[in-house]
Amino acid sequence: MRLFAVVFQDFRLFGFTLGENIAASQEYDREWATACLEKAGFGDRLRGLARGLDTPIGREYRNDGEDLSGGEQQKVAIARALYKNSPFIILDEPTAALDPLAEAEIYSHLNEIVDNKTAIYISHRLSSCRFCDHIVVFHEGELVEQGTHNSLVSDETTKYYQLWNAQAQYYT
Repeated sequence: MRLFAVVFQDFRLFGFTLGENIAASQEYDREWATACLEKAGFGDRLRGLARGLDTPIGREYRNDGEDLSGGEQQKVAIARALYKNSPFIILDEPTAALDPLAEAEIYSHLNEIVDNKTAIYISHRLSSCRFCDHIVVFHEGELVEQGTHNSLVSDETTKYYQLWNAQAQYYT
């Protein structure tokens, strides 16, 4: 359990403070929690919260809690995984609730965000796979191909090529 930090597509934040949500504990390193929120792209929002890390999340238990957008919640979930500081991080559609600009910001900084960890990224949106060092493609539960984005998209016989072009047609 210590080896892996996971951001599931369907995650949950709790009616605790922001800092407690990041650390999953009442006792936590405030400096490290802040650094993880910064890395996850939540820094500006954090600085705008009057109570910072002590801000209650949601109104489930407190009327003065802060409601976060889906994208903000997703950034907090990413920060939670970073806070754990495990050598492996698994990201299952980690930007599904982000707007396109926030998603692009996360992807452009993903190597910095995950630092020297091994990151496993699961996605159906292939535009988000371009930055990956190695891509594995599954079809009907089986591994059908693997390689870099450039090698897979340059071979018209690959499933990746077919999927890439099916999605890319809406952007050209």
